[in-house]
Amino acid sequence: MRLLLAEDERDLNRIITQKLISAGYSVDSFYDGEEAMAVLSYTDYDGVILDIMMPKADGFTVLRSLRDRGKTTPVLFLTARDSVSDRVRGLDSGANDYLVKPFSFEELLARIRAMTRTAFGQGSAVLTIGDLTLDSAAKVVKRGGNPLNLSAKEYALLEYLMYNQGIVLSREKIENHIWNLDYEGGTNVVDVYISYLRKKIDDGRAQKLIHTIRGRGYVLREEQP
Repeated sequence: MRLLLAEDERDLNRIITQKLISAGYSVDSFYDGEEAMAVLSYTDYDGVILDIMMPKADGFTVLRSLRDRGKTTPVLFLTARDSVSDRVRGLDSGANDYLVKPFSFEELLARIRAMTRTAFGQGSAVLTIGDLTLDSAAKVVKRGGNPLNLSAKEYALLEYLMYNQGIVLSREKIENHIWNLDYEGGTNVVDVYISYLRKKIDDGRAQKLIHTIRGRGYVLREEQP
């Protein structure tokens, strides 16, 4: 999934960005609230991580701008301020979660998984369709009980399809949620990765799960063989 990170401490920003990418996320990172607000005005994300105390615009201002445009993107605040009043203000402002510095990266990942699951209406870390399962906590994918070896991008694409199972997703929508602003790949990148996934998930099986909807995009759903 695609995340936006706004954190003005450059070393911390770099570390968090690298760890999120290593965990399979696509990340756009910024150092001030004004730049984050500008990007959020024209780009959709699956989750937003905001430091509260930032130059040009603080986290509360960025969040208010996001909510004023009617966007329900889940938002997690990072802050060194741990008073009850600060936490209450953050949550009452429309944030989904609040993490106090210093924090463990494992906890940050768990909170990101929890808030994005909730945003997609999922109550469990294990996503299922037919005999295909994806454990978003363990990063394990199985079909028919057999583990599948997926690359980071293949996993990210499958996870996005599973969160949106039954919904036809355009190539543009998929690309915008799996690759970040720095991506400069080919125009058929989504088709290529769909092909990779099909070989690992559907080849040799009577029941196909990944389907092409001509002129519209792709959908993950069960159909009778």
